[in-house]
Amino acid sequence: MISRIEAGSLAEELELKAGDKILEINGQKPLDIIDLSFFMAEEEIELLIEHADGERELIAFEKDIDEELGAEFESAVFDKIRPCKNHCVFCFIDMIAPHMRKTLSIKDDDYRLSFLFGNFITLTNLTAKDFRRIKKYHLSPLFVSIHAMNPELRAKMLRTPLGANINQQLDALEAAGVEYHTQIVLCKGLNDGAELDFTITELLKRKNILSLAIVPVGVTKYRRDKFQLNQFDKESAAQVIEQVETYQEKLRADFGKTFIYLGDEFYLLAEKNLPPAEYYDDFPQIENGIGMTRNFVEEFGTAALTINENISIDVVSGTSFAKVLKNLVVAPNIKILPVENKFFGSKVNVSGLLTGGDIIEALRGGVRDLILIPATALKTGDDIFLDDVPLEKLREIFYPAQILPIHDGGEFRRVLEGKF
Repeated sequence: MISRIEAGSLAEELELKAGDKILEINGQKPLDIIDLSFFMAEEEIELLIEHADGERELIAFEKDIDEELGAEFESAVFDKIRPCKNHCVFCFIDMIAPHMRKTLSIKDDDYRLSFLFGNFITLTNLTAKDFRRIKKYHLSPLFVSIHAMNPELRAKMLRTPLGANINQQLDALEAAGVEYHTQIVLCKGLNDGAELDFTITELLKRKNILSLAIVPVGVTKYRRDKFQLNQFDKESAAQVIEQVETYQEKLRADFGKTFIYLGDEFYLLAEKNLPPAEYYDDFPQIENGIGMTRNFVEEFGTAALTINENISIDVVSGTSFAKVLKNLVVAPNIKILPVENKFFGSKVNVSGLLTGGDIIEALRGGVRDLILIPATALKTGDDIFLDDVPLEKLREIFYPAQILPIHDGGEFRRVLEGKF
């Protein structure tokens, strides 16, 4: 179903409307926007449309071979999202609060969303037909959750015997000519230590791998799984950093790239300095949170800060990132406010998982002119927090203070200098 028509587009010229459904293109039913893109590459097109009133219409037209339709759709996939069939011991979706909006509970393991949006997939639900389609359309790169290259351990962590087939699955991707980024959710005492060494060593043998991200497992207070999960502390996080640095230094010496990247939380937990920007190469997994803190600091810059001292500012942050902000800004009229995550539990300390309710509670009683909040805490495209509290509610409660979501370090500097 079409959700929006771009102004001046081919879709507007064809008088398509939001609510119309595309049923067929040249007699073929598209399964997703990947199909749609390939089918629309022809110069002569026949579109079978179903309008909102149920009436069907066949529209025939000619177009330039590279001309796009100019329509947005309710979903990137037109059939059903491929669900995750695993029961991973560390699954974050199984740890969210009950009665949250349904979209937060969708467990997708869909290779199409991996190609289109960088979603990580386990490969456990791919069929021979899927691999043929991946090869046909050359859906590369994909993003693959590895967790362990020890087949028995991976099957244990994913809680499916299919998890043991990781080598065969990666072989199939490579046979299809597909490159891939990878990630490991590292669990203390489970897939770290010698198992992490084995996983890294095996992945480095792969010719089509582009990067490896290692992130620490997160646990909320809503986890009810009986499988024991241990989180990293200052000492164990430092050990992981030391272990991985050995590989990073060798890779940079041999190939000029770091290739293996640790999640920011490891450095913040261990209270160690973040690697310099060049260690993140071109930040290939920043959408996975890898290097986000270093990138924020780089965007903020090192030039002297000219602060607008005429207004008082509260800067809302997760408890881990607040330490970084306090090192960037020291001024009497600026208050860095670390917000404890009471909604998910105090061990969840990243800014992107802050809720509207916790932010409201932390801000009560203060007097300020401007409140800055992390944009990552809001749903993409909507000004609403994970607990369904709208940003507008905060603006009503704390009026006349102005509330601004901050997206990056450059924007943070400009706002502090009064350029907003």
